Order: sequence, then C-alpha cells, then structure tokens
Amino acid sequence: MSARQTKPKGPELGRVAQKRRTRKAIIAAAAELLAAGKTPTLNDVAAAADMSRRTIYMYFPTMDQLLIDATLGSLTRNTVEAAINSVRDSSDVAHRVEIMTRAVQKDFAATEQQGRTLLRLTVDAPAPRPAGQPLRGYRRIEWIERALEPMRGKVDKKRLERLVSALAMVVGWESLIVARDIRGLTLKEAEEVSAWAARVLVNATLSKS
Repeated sequence: MSARQTKPKGPELGRVAQKRRTRKAIIAAAAELLAAGKTPTLNDVAAAADMSRRTIYMYFPTMDQLLIDATLGSLTRNTVEAAINSVRDSSDVAHRVEIMTRAVQKDFAATEQQGRTLLRLTVDAPAPRPAGQPLRGYRRIEWIERALEPMRGKVDKKRLERLVSALAMVVGWESLIVARDIRGLTLKEAEEVSAWAARVLVNATLSKS
C-alpha cells in the first residue's frame, strides 16, 4: 500500500479480509497434507481446502510456490508467534516491533534458501493474482500489524498504514537478501540493521503523532 492509499473501508475491507482468510485456508490445507507425510497435488489441496482448483491457482500459480509457502509457514509460525506473544502486554511499540523484527529475521535467516526460491517463483508467477492480493508476505503483515496494535486509534490511519508498508520493506527475506548480497553483511549484522531500521521508523512515526 503506497503512502497515498488509505486503508480499505466497508465492503472493500471485507473483501481484503476474505482474501487473506482464503489464502490462509489454502496454506493450512497444504501444510496438513505435508505434515501427514504426503506430497500433495493440486487436486489434493483443493479437496482438503474445499475449494476449486481455479481458486487455488489464482493464489498460487505453481504448486512449488504453494508447497514452499506452506513449509515456511510451518517452520516460522511458532517462533515468531511466541516472540510476539511475549510482549503482548507491553505498550512500548518500538520494543514490540524490535522483538518481532528480530524473531522474523532469525527465522527467515534459517530458511534463506527456501525464501530465495519463493521470491523467484512469485516474481516469475505466470498467472494473474486476485485484485488487491499480495503475491506473498501476508504472515509478515499480520505480525507487523500485531506489533503496532497499541498505536491504533492514537496515530492517523494513513500514517499507520505507511508505517506498515515501511516496516514490510525492512523485515523479511527481501531485506535479508539486500543486506547479504548488496552489503555483504553477516546474518547477525543483517538482523541488527533490520532491528535498528524498524525502531527508527516507529520512533519517527510516533514523533509526529
């Protein structure tokens, strides 16, 4: 979402939420099949998610993309969720965001090669995506939004949405790859830079509220 865009409202917000739920349901179905020791086909996932093949194809143009996303979700969910839950009672937004950022970067560093593959698959995705549906990163956005929860109602919505977008640029595989490939940083150095950048963005937003 660009700085000029506003958060969806009314029916539009409902559609965005529905798309997110649909994507999560598809990934959950694939993850369950993988956990059962199967290598699922498109038909298997469609049956498990109770959706059409076309719907799944709209969200995941290739099975490789879906299976990698499902696998990565299973690998990262517990660690990051635990980190976010550890600061759920804190009102220090900068601290909440730093804890979330470090957890995400550590987990993403452990799955760097899979992340690079997922980036390649989504960049090269041959099929159109649903309108307004991101190619990847919905879990990351949910984590960021949870970390920023104390700011809701205290900061202008437009500014808050811009902060979510800015944080999405410094948290995740994309930032990790830039730090590694462009700057030649170690994984620890890359984590430190992301944590620092996240704090700077939060504090800059709070200073203008």
